[in-house]
Amino acid sequence: MKAGLRTVRLDLAEPLRISRSTMTTRDAVWLTVEHDGASGHGEAVTSVYYGLDVDTLKRLLTVAGAELARFPDPESALEALRAGESAGEGTPPAVTAAAEAALLDLVGKRAGRPVHRLLGAAAPPVAVTARTIGITSLAHAATQARCLAASGFEVIKVKAGTPDPEDDVERVRVIRDVAPRARLLLDPNGAWTVVQAEALLHRFADLGVEAVEQPVAPGDPEALGALAERSPLPVIADEDAVDLEDVRRLAGRVQGVNVKLAKCGGAHAALRIAEAIAGSGTELMLGCLTASSLGLAPAVHLADRARWADLDGHLLLAHDPWTGIGGEDGVVRASDRPGLGVQEVGAYEGVA
Repeated sequence: MKAGLRTVRLDLAEPLRISRSTMTTRDAVWLTVEHDGASGHGEAVTSVYYGLDVDTLKRLLTVAGAELARFPDPESALEALRAGESAGEGTPPAVTAAAEAALLDLVGKRAGRPVHRLLGAAAPPVAVTARTIGITSLAHAATQARCLAASGFEVIKVKAGTPDPEDDVERVRVIRDVAPRARLLLDPNGAWTVVQAEALLHRFADLGVEAVEQPVAPGDPEALGALAERSPLPVIADEDAVDLEDVRRLAGRVQGVNVKLAKCGGAHAALRIAEAIAGSGTELMLGCLTASSLGLAPAVHLADRARWADLDGHLLLAHDPWTGIGGEDGVVRASDRPGLGVQEVGAYEGVA
C-alpha cells in the first residue's frame, strides 16, 4: 500500500460565531491510501480547540500513512487499527479517524460493500440532521430559521453563550416564532456557570428547547452530571465527553453524549461508546466538525445508531468539494455504493 496527502481550504458560506470563537474558514488534509489500483480517502480538519493546525496534521498523517504502508493489504491494516495496534501512542483521534476512514473506503470498494455494511448495518442509514444557527443578530437568525424550515429542516441547533444571556433567550424566541414546528437544540459550548445554567435552562425549556449541549465549562464532569440531574432539559455532554473513559464516567449521569469521530478516534471507537452507554439512560448524539462531505461520510454511515444527528458540517461550506451524503433538505443519507460512497467534485480550486 502507499499513501498520499492533499490540503484544501474550506471556506464557510458565512462566519460561524460560537461562544469562544468565530470561524470563517478551515483547512482540511485529505489522506489517500492506494492498493492494487483502488484508492480510499479520509479527511482531517484543523482545529484550534484541539490544537491541530495544517502543518501538524500533514506531519501526523504522513506518519500514519507510512505506518499503514507496512501492512500487506488494507484489510489487515484496518483490523489492526480497529484493535488499536497501528495508531502510534499519542496520535490525535482526528488523525486516527482519518486513517480509519480511508481504510474503510478502500476495503469497502475492494469488497463491493458500502461502509455501513462493514460496520454492521444492513440498510443505508437515513437520519434527520440538525442545522446550526450561530450567534448572530435576531433578524438574521429569524431569516435563517425561516429558510431552513421552508427547505425541510426539522431540527435547528442554536448556538448560545453571548455575554448577555438575554440575547440568547431572544434569539431562541425569534427562531421559535418563525419555525414553530422545528425541534430546537441549544449549544452554549460550555459558556455558562452552573448558577447561570440553572437560571436559564427553565426559560429555554419554556420556549420548547428539546435538549442542551455542554451548558457549563468542561473539566468538571461531576458538576455537569449534578446539573443534568436537576435540569428541566436533557443535558448532552460534548467537550466533557471526548473518549470512551469520559463517557463511562458520565453514563447514566447525563441524558446524552455528543460523539464526534474526530474527537473519539473514528467509527469503531464510536461503536464502542454506543455499546458502553446502551441501557444506561444516556443516549447517543452524532456530531461533527465543519468539514466536507468526505469528512462527514463515516458518521453518516453510523447515523441510525443515534438519538440525535448533528451532521451539518458540510452544509456550512460555501463550496463542498465532495458530494454523496445529501442533507440539503434536512436529511443525510448514507450511500449504498461501495466504500464511503462520496465523490470528489471536479478540480477544487483550494487543493494543494
